[in-house]
Amino acid sequence: MSASETSSRWQAWRIAIRPKTLPAAVAPVLVGTALAYADGRFAPLPALAALIVALLLQIGANLANDYYDYLKGVDRAGRQGPLRVAQSGLIPLPHLRRGMWITFALAAAAGSLLIAVGGWPLLILGAAAIAAAVAYSGGPYPFGSYGLGDLFVFLFFGLVAVGGTYYVQTLRLTATALLAATSMGLLATAILVVNNLRDLETDGRAGKRTLAVLMGARLTRLEYTLLLVIAYAILLLLRPAGRWSVWLLLPWLSLPNALRLIRALHRSPDGPAMNRLLAGTAQLELLFGLLLSIGLVLARITGDYP
Repeated sequence: MSASETSSRWQAWRIAIRPKTLPAAVAPVLVGTALAYADGRFAPLPALAALIVALLLQIGANLANDYYDYLKGVDRAGRQGPLRVAQSGLIPLPHLRRGMWITFALAAAAGSLLIAVGGWPLLILGAAAIAAAVAYSGGPYPFGSYGLGDLFVFLFFGLVAVGGTYYVQTLRLTATALLAATSMGLLATAILVVNNLRDLETDGRAGKRTLAVLMGARLTRLEYTLLLVIAYAILLLLRPAGRWSVWLLLPWLSLPNALRLIRALHRSPDGPAMNRLLAGTAQLELLFGLLLSIGLVLARITGDYP
């Protein structure tokens, strides 16, 4: 194989992995780990394993979405989103399917450490996460095509990702951890909302009934706005052991970014602009998560976090 062919092959897999979506996997793990640190229970190895698992699950879900959406006729000519490797023929379907299952197998292998630490709850969560990643687009009842995708993302990229990362280091769950997980889940869901709003017309023609298709463009824009507003408002409820810390409001520094995204979405942008909004929303979640993580660490250092 020539160097140019090798480069083209790697470029195709890079497109399939969708690097711009990976902040949705990284941000909740950072927050869960910062919560564990704030509680004085930071465990580096489980935290690293949680990050690897989250990234592999995100990549596996992306590959599965590309594969199954093509098989089900969802990805057709005229879609406004980024290039899809199955539809374009950049990666043969058998290779894409094999890559998907190898990725999930690697996630399960990395997750074995989490299971060893956290026990059977982590086994159940891991199995459910892999099953949900496949069932989002594949299987006889792909719930991403029946208006349940938003709920899936909120649960697995918010509550499970943050709560699981925190639990595997502390072996407990707290109200503060669940509230932080809720904020992260809402922001992750907002990424999907932009994706589904962009694809509303093509999804509708293909029979893929996302929540955006069911609600229409106006209500979908309202959903996006509410997701972001509630994510920031929840920060006011973060009072570990009844104590309030100004450090936990640090993510509010990213609020101007959120307002710009909301205004841009309500201007009915075209396909390329929607793709930029999608990337911007993923960046917003990462920035929000970074600032919240820094705030939790500073609250611990300054004694504001009991």
